[in-house]
Amino acid sequence: MTSIDVRNLTKEYRGRQVTRAVDGLTFRVEPGRVTGFLGPNGAGKSTTMRLVLGLDRPTSGTATVGGRPYVTLAEPLRAVGALLDAQAAHPSRTGRNHLRLLAASNGLPERRVAEVLDETGLADAAGRRIRTYSLGMRQRLGIAAALLGDPGVLMLDEPANGLDPEGIVWIRGLLRRLAAEGRTVLVSSHLMNETSAFADHLVVLGRGRLLADVPTRDFIDAHSQDRVRVRTGDPVRLRAVLRAKGWTVGEAPDGDGRWVVEGASAEEIGAATAREGIPVFELAGERASLEQAYLALTAEAAQFTTRTAASPAASPQEV
Repeated sequence: MTSIDVRNLTKEYRGRQVTRAVDGLTFRVEPGRVTGFLGPNGAGKSTTMRLVLGLDRPTSGTATVGGRPYVTLAEPLRAVGALLDAQAAHPSRTGRNHLRLLAASNGLPERRVAEVLDETGLADAAGRRIRTYSLGMRQRLGIAAALLGDPGVLMLDEPANGLDPEGIVWIRGLLRRLAAEGRTVLVSSHLMNETSAFADHLVVLGRGRLLADVPTRDFIDAHSQDRVRVRTGDPVRLRAVLRAKGWTVGEAPDGDGRWVVEGASAEEIGAATAREGIPVFELAGERASLEQAYLALTAEAAQFTTRTAASPAASPQEV
């Protein structure tokens, strides 16, 4: 199988001053899993993907697919499928003819055109001109083009952009199926909830540098704290017991005798209340979402921030 390997990759743009878009970046995208490619605006994600695809030249370092630069691949569309800009298709062509042109120029059988149109749900709209397509339909067409050569590597930039709820569910299933088939899948996205639904692994950039290269679950665990919501008929006594254990106790936003306990697990609180004979009506562990963990990591790396940015732990996600 084929991996994407980025080694000491640096890209500088020179004008009145030198701008380093990518700074000594090293990571590997492995086959058999979906890798989410995350980072604030200006972090270097798009530049890195362009460097991997040979659309730009690095100042130093290397970016290879299967150990080779993309530009040296004899049949690139059979090796790598990419979606960087869904608006790049000629608006006067039909969706079918756009794909036919790609297939012919890359020596691909025309039957693949019908297959990817079916797979992306565009078969009924294949004869329409692309100018009549909605944003979501153009996204599907870009994904169809990426799948055309049945490649072992997929690189998709914001593939869910413009998709309706049905489309979101579809792209999630597609990405996971492609990875299950042993393909290498790299997906850049700003939709944290969606990324957490399909990504097994994360590569996170900030100001052109690597901030994290870690499994998704480990990333969330490392940037969140255990929180437990507990409710009882004797809240005053419960709070005293919890504080005596050294845990931080705060009232839940909805009140009603609930407490939110920081730094403890549901198992620990359950054992403590059982020993003290305190009746418990509700006991639920909470975890930070991927979005909250991401914001906690990238707070200092964002190019544009607001003074009233939400706290990463403001609204934990129950699991």
